[in-house]
Amino acid sequence: MTESANSGRGDGSAGLSLDDITVVDPGTMKRAVAAAAIGNVTEWFDFGVYAYIATTIGKVFYPGSNATVQMLAAFGTFAAAFVVRPLGGLFFGPLGDRIGRTRVLAVTMIMMAIGTFCIGVIPGYGSIGIAAPVFLLLARLVQGFSTGGEYGGAMTFIAEYAPDRRRGFLGSWLEFGTLTGYVMGAGIVTILSATLSAQELLSWGWRIPFLIAGPLGIVGLYLRIKLEETPAFARLTEAAERAHAERAQAERSATAEEFRAIFLRQWPALLQCVGLVLVWNVTNYMLTSYMPTYLSTELPARGGRAMGDTESYLLQIAVMLVMMAAVTFVGRASDRFGRKPVVMIGCVALVVLSIPSLLLIENSHTVPVFFGLLIMGLTLVIFSGSLPSTLPALFPTHIRQGSLSIAFNISVSLFGGTVATVMTALVSGTGELNWPAYYLMIAGVIGAVSLWFTRESANRPLAGSAPAVESIEDARELVNATR
Repeated sequence: MTESANSGRGDGSAGLSLDDITVVDPGTMKRAVAAAAIGNVTEWFDFGVYAYIATTIGKVFYPGSNATVQMLAAFGTFAAAFVVRPLGGLFFGPLGDRIGRTRVLAVTMIMMAIGTFCIGVIPGYGSIGIAAPVFLLLARLVQGFSTGGEYGGAMTFIAEYAPDRRRGFLGSWLEFGTLTGYVMGAGIVTILSATLSAQELLSWGWRIPFLIAGPLGIVGLYLRIKLEETPAFARLTEAAERAHAERAQAERSATAEEFRAIFLRQWPALLQCVGLVLVWNVTNYMLTSYMPTYLSTELPARGGRAMGDTESYLLQIAVMLVMMAAVTFVGRASDRFGRKPVVMIGCVALVVLSIPSLLLIENSHTVPVFFGLLIMGLTLVIFSGSLPSTLPALFPTHIRQGSLSIAFNISVSLFGGTVATVMTALVSGTGELNWPAYYLMIAGVIGAVSLWFTRESANRPLAGSAPAVESIEDARELVNATR
């Protein structure tokens, strides 16, 4: 592949030469997408397992409390990981801008796998008392810290490898990895719930899914250490090395300067990113983390049909499979029609369809519940298919990973990871079953406002990067078009 001789010229302006254009090798691009997506498989395998088995985790680590308190404690531990995610973003994001995307992604992959595996080997409260929930909390904090650098880094990695005309499609594969991990985790929990007795699941069966994370992490690490650095970052590094005779001094001042650039000069883009991540992740965690509990606990407590865990899990998995089939088509649509029109459809759908979706779910019978979850899932997939390519384009190359990691994780921590805890408290405290719909509608409005101020980025070079194409013929065509 060739990288622009002037990577600061990322606007497709007139006067381009072949040296100003990146030609992306298809084989390298496919490996890059696969390696980035495998991290999401591991991350969301854990989230899928934890969300589906939260009731059991509450009994293992917080016995002696009523069911609601156990749920709140289990989800509170789940949410604790999101408290440290911004710290992970602050640490790993600028580090990725300084030492490279691939090194940071390898480290976060290792940390995620270790944290998940450790949950599977922690003794329960009955064995070591209060130390059990403390160790569980520590493992979740390790996961949260590593995840703070994982997703922003993975989005940056794919965006910088992708040709401008296919960035939406290739970015959507990151969320295909997310859905794959979640379906794997949920599928294993469903099989365990169907084949083990309640006592077997409580005593040892719940550990099995967490232990599987070790081998998954090894596979992901192997794929990532084989990757080259992204073309955009490699060219940026070469330019920096030429510009700075005293490299060591540049390294010492790089992080402080990046923080100044991010918070003082990029704050409008930071706010846009926070708003877009909010609408995406409130929808995400409402469906994936809270709905299993809503179906199995909240509805029966207020007169709804008691839906068994296995039935609830299977409905969720069916919705996820539909989303897996749709997500890359949404990515293609964002390449063809633009990011903003596609994302706006999702925001409007949240405002208009959240109450109908929840009313179907409140029916608590199989067919209506499935269609209610499907509406929510198809709304979510609009964001999942288009935002992984939208968000990296908000920031220039030299501070892209840091800016994206910080904004993304602040938003997820404040608004996404707390969804299950907040919804459990609101529904339990007020008895109002429609709170999830109200929450989603508010998120839709915030997302639409944020999108209004966002620049369209489809089919355009990333800020601060050279135009990227798939072949030398495309490069020549672009050169001719700009003369």
